[in-house]
Amino acid sequence: MAIAHGDGVQDDEAGAYNVDDTTDEGFDESTDGAGDSRNSVGRSFWSKLHRVFLRHIDGIPLITKLVACILVLLAIGTFGISFAIRQLVGNYLLDKADIQLRDQAPLIYNSARWLDERQDDEGGSGIPNDYFMQYRDVHNQIVYTPLVPVLKGGVVSEPKLPANGTMKGVELGRPFTTPSRLVNVPAGADAATLERAQAPWRVLALARQDRDDGGNLVVSQVVYIGISLSDQIDVVRTLTQDAVYVSIAIILIGATLGTVLVRRTLEPLKRIEKTAAKIAAGDLSQRVPSAPQNTEVGSLAASLNVMLARIESSFREQQDTTNKMKRFVSDASHELRTPLAAIQGYAELYTMQRGLPGALERADDSIGHIKASSSRMSVLVEDLLSLARLDEGRGVDITQLVRLDRVFEDSADDLHALDPERDITKCALRTVPRSGSSPARLAFERGEFPEIEIRGDGSRLRQVFTNIVGNIHRYTTPDSPVEVALGEIVTTMGPESIQRLRPTVKSLQRILESSGPLEGTPGRHYAIAAIADHGPGVPLDQQPQIFERFYTADPSRARLKGGTGLGMSIVQSVVRAHHGFVCASTTPGGGLTLTIILPMGDRDGSTEQGVGQNRKANKASKAPWRQKGSKSMKTAKDSTASKERSTGAGEVGKGDDATRTR
Repeated sequence: MAIAHGDGVQDDEAGAYNVDDTTDEGFDESTDGAGDSRNSVGRSFWSKLHRVFLRHIDGIPLITKLVACILVLLAIGTFGISFAIRQLVGNYLLDKADIQLRDQAPLIYNSARWLDERQDDEGGSGIPNDYFMQYRDVHNQIVYTPLVPVLKGGVVSEPKLPANGTMKGVELGRPFTTPSRLVNVPAGADAATLERAQAPWRVLALARQDRDDGGNLVVSQVVYIGISLSDQIDVVRTLTQDAVYVSIAIILIGATLGTVLVRRTLEPLKRIEKTAAKIAAGDLSQRVPSAPQNTEVGSLAASLNVMLARIESSFREQQDTTNKMKRFVSDASHELRTPLAAIQGYAELYTMQRGLPGALERADDSIGHIKASSSRMSVLVEDLLSLARLDEGRGVDITQLVRLDRVFEDSADDLHALDPERDITKCALRTVPRSGSSPARLAFERGEFPEIEIRGDGSRLRQVFTNIVGNIHRYTTPDSPVEVALGEIVTTMGPESIQRLRPTVKSLQRILESSGPLEGTPGRHYAIAAIADHGPGVPLDQQPQIFERFYTADPSRARLKGGTGLGMSIVQSVVRAHHGFVCASTTPGGGLTLTIILPMGDRDGSTEQGVGQNRKANKASKAPWRQKGSKSMKTAKDSTASKERSTGAGEVGKGDDATRTR
C-alpha cells in the first residue's frame, strides 16, 4: 500500500508538472522582469556586504590578524582534539561495559538465586550489587526480578525495559542503551545519588535454555542483565572538563607566545616603515637594518638596501650632473665672454683711433689681437662640440683595429719634439700581485713597448694621448723626466663595470686586485697605459676633479698657458666611449701619473686584438730619443704638426694628471 501510495503521489506530481508545462508559456513574459529585478537586487546586496566586510578586514592591523588566526587555529585544534578524545574514550568504556556484561552474565545468572535468598535473609539490605537482572517467559511476561541495585540512601533505579509482554525491537545477545527509571526515592536523598540514579543503563538480553521431557534444549526464559553507565559517564565528564581546561590554558599560552613571536618577527617591518619615513623626509642615506638572509624579512631588507643604494647613487649622480651643468654653463659663459670682450674692445679701439696719425700700424695690432681671440674662441667651441658629440655617443668608431703601441710611440715622439731636452723613458708595464699586507701595484720595467692591438677609434685614441702630452708640455718644466709605459692585464671585471668606476686611485686598486697572471687566468684582457711626469702635480683631493670641464689647478696661469680646461674631459669621454677607465694619482717623488685601461675584446683567433707582450725591439719604429742622453732635432714643421694634433690639449691643471701607481 505504501508503494502504491507513493506511486500515486508521483503520478499526481507528474500530472501537476504537466499542467505547469502547459501553462508555463503564459507566465514567462509577465514574470521574467520581476525575477531578473529580484536577482539583481540580491546580487547587489551581497556584493555590497562583501565589499564592506573586506574593507573591515583590510583595516585590521597585520599583527592583530595574525594573532587572531593563531587563536582560531589553536581553538579549533584543541577543542577538536578534546571532542575526539571524549568520543573515543566514551566508545571504549561502552565497549568495556558490553564485554563486562557478556563475561559476567553466566556468573550472575548462576548466583542470582543465592544473592536473592541472601537479601531476603538479611532483611532486604542485601550485599553491594551493581547489576540488574530480570526473568521473563517466552511470551515476555515478567516472571521475577532477582537483582536490583540499591544506591546510597535507599535510592532504587532500574532500566526502562520493554513493556510486559513485548520486546520492542530488542535483539537477543545484542547490548542496548536505555534510560533509567527511579523506583524508590526516599526523602533526604542527596543530589549526587539522584544524578547517579538517573544515568542510563546498558542492558543485554539473553535466552535461557532448558531440556524438555525429550531431552532437547528449548528456550524457557529471557533474562535481562543490565549495568548502570553512571561510572562511565562520570569518567567522560571529568575527562571532558580537564580537556577543556587544558585547551583554554593552551589557547591563552599560545595567544601570549604568538603575540610576542609575531611582534618580534614583524619588528623589522616596523623598522623598514620608519626607514621609509626618513627616506621620504629626504634622508637618502638611511638603510634598513639587516636581518638573517634565510628569512623573508631579511631577504626583503637586503633587496630594499640594494634598491636604496641605487636610488641614492642615481640621485647623487643627478645632483652632481645638475651641479656640473650649472658650473659648466657658468664656466663656458665666462670663457666665451673673455675672447668676445677682447674682440669687441679692440674693434672699438680701432674705430676710435681710425682717424689719428699712425692708425694703420695700430689697426694691424688690433686685428692681430682680434684674430688671436677668435682663434681661442674657435678652439673652445670645437672642444665643446666634441664633448657634446661624445656625450651623445656620436663621433667615435670603435670598430677599427688600432696598434696601441704605435699610437703611444707617436705621442712620445710628439712630446720629444715639443721638449727636446726632456728625458723620456719607455717602459713595459706589468702588475705585481698582492703579497701579505702589500696591495697589488703596477711595476715599470725599462724596455720596449709590447705589441698591443685593440678595437677602437684610432684618431680619438691619438687625441687622448696628444692631450696628455700637451698638458705635460704646458705645466711641467722642459727638463723634468717622463716615463711612458704600456702593458696588458687580465681581470675578472667586465668592461661595463670598469666603465662605471669613479676616476680614483681606489677604483684602480680594485681593478688591480681582481687581476692575475696573463697565462691561465680566466677573465677579460685589457691594455693598460701609464704616463708619469715629475712636475708640480695636483693635490690628492683634487685629482679626480681634473677630468671635470673647465677645471683649472691654477686659474691665474691657465690662460697664459693657452689651455681651455677641456682637454682631460675629452680624454675621459673618449676612454669611456671605448668602455675603459682613466684616473690620476701621485707619482712617487712628486708629479702625476695618468693610468688608462682599455678593453682588448674577445680573443677568438680571428683577429689578434691583443698580441701580448713582445720584447723584441722594433728597429724600424725606433726613435732617436729612445737612447738616453741622445737628442734629435725636429723640424719646425714636425713641432707644428704635433701642436695641431693636440686639439683641446690645453687642459689647465688637468695636464698634471699623469699619475704613477707603482
